[in-house]
Amino acid sequence: MSTRTGALLIHGLGGTQFDLGSMHRHLKRCGIETHSLTLPGHGATPEALVSVRAEDWIDAVTDKYRELVGQYDTFHVMGMCMGALLAAALCAREGHSKGRLVTLAPPIYIDGWSTPWWRFARYVVYCLPLLPARMKIEEGEPYGIKNALVRNIVKAKFERGDNFHYRWVPLACIREVDRLRRWVMRDSSQIQCPTLVVHAREDELTSLKSAEFIRRTAGDARVVVLENSYHMICVDNDREQVASSVLDFLGVARRESAVSVAVEPCSPDEIHSLVERFVEGMRAQRYEDVFPLFAADVRWDQRGSNPLARVYADRNALIDLFSQFVTLSANTFAVTGFAEPSFGPDGVHLAIRSEASADGAKLVANGTLEMGFGNHRIRTVTYIADHPADEDAFWCAVARAASNASAPAGPHREHDRIASLMTGAALDSAFKQAIAQVGIIRRPLTPSVMLRLRGLYKQALEGDVSGDRPGVTDVIGRAKYDAWAGLRGTAREFAMNEYVTLARKLAAE
Repeated sequence: MSTRTGALLIHGLGGTQFDLGSMHRHLKRCGIETHSLTLPGHGATPEALVSVRAEDWIDAVTDKYRELVGQYDTFHVMGMCMGALLAAALCAREGHSKGRLVTLAPPIYIDGWSTPWWRFARYVVYCLPLLPARMKIEEGEPYGIKNALVRNIVKAKFERGDNFHYRWVPLACIREVDRLRRWVMRDSSQIQCPTLVVHAREDELTSLKSAEFIRRTAGDARVVVLENSYHMICVDNDREQVASSVLDFLGVARRESAVSVAVEPCSPDEIHSLVERFVEGMRAQRYEDVFPLFAADVRWDQRGSNPLARVYADRNALIDLFSQFVTLSANTFAVTGFAEPSFGPDGVHLAIRSEASADGAKLVANGTLEMGFGNHRIRTVTYIADHPADEDAFWCAVARAASNASAPAGPHREHDRIASLMTGAALDSAFKQAIAQVGIIRRPLTPSVMLRLRGLYKQALEGDVSGDRPGVTDVIGRAKYDAWAGLRGTAREFAMNEYVTLARKLAAE
């Protein structure tokens, strides 16, 4: 008999589902039905928050929870920022035991590195008549985001007036968050279900003290610490680690979407407009204008044999690609020219020229973008370099330099280098050694780790997945197939390197 698994996802203060990034999509791909709600005072203007009380938020999430929990065999609760506080309070009050609790960047304490020294003065202002309702707490740099490219996209959304997040909230609303924080501090010991806390070490709003509090007081809690993000962890540099940690905790494996999407062809005028806007945005390095041109499920195939060469399977993954271009090249990456596009029945061929410099090396790259269109967006892109060996050598070198710069000093420096930079005989030897390392690990590995290892192994030895996907009754076979299929387009050398990196990490643990 089939079972149903659901999840309630709760957004943060002044936010929307954007706070949780692509978490809805990741969970749905794993067969978990997701639900959300718009908290009282949200979805309109910041002024709507003035009269909202913490009880209103608690009542709203409790009503939604009670409406849904009885419909599922397993039901999880997840929240981001203030939503994490609400999720924790909900699970404590309802005695939730039908699933698990995930708290993402919970602000038990508001003591991050960007909070001003005078933050404690707010408690005095709370006592003054009318002032808390009139004072505005504005959102500003760094917007909770360490990734400069993503941060620029958020800034552009604010400037356009997109209704995805409030630009400010009234101080009266912060007072209600403080009340909610106190409730969670008081009741966290009543949380009965297994709990995961995902928290960034550099969170500018709330320190790791918050994560440690939940780990210490909740009955069964574990903590994942992120090393390359600020507060908005679901959209920042570590967003893939966030997704992997959550799925591992929930005991499900990542998979590609099996749902086919009907594609409506674009008109010639639409295609010309998309290409023109793409070229303009890339030339001006206004990536915040470029990414909305792509479909959410865009597939960008970056051909080559370097750490950046693989298939980027959606718009979020595509942001990772461009972030790496910018970061690894120390902000020198730039598109310097395009040829006239060639429009044909199978799509558009667009010659592109780019440049980048790092560590005394310079790359001038020429290649072709093969672009496909549908549903008013760019849906597929394949980049083919004119001189792939030159590009592979440059990106491997700068990635190696970045790895060495961040590696710890001392005798273990060489061992701790990122394995994805090895090639040739050294890589073959390291790969064989990694297989042996995995074979002698005695502790049980999670299903997602086992599937990841198998997928990388098959991709390294056999290339892209072949054969038909197993039927729905072969659950294990389908999971193995999906893990391999998720690496489609990944170069053999890169799959071997990824396997080595993961094996070394598991052995070290």
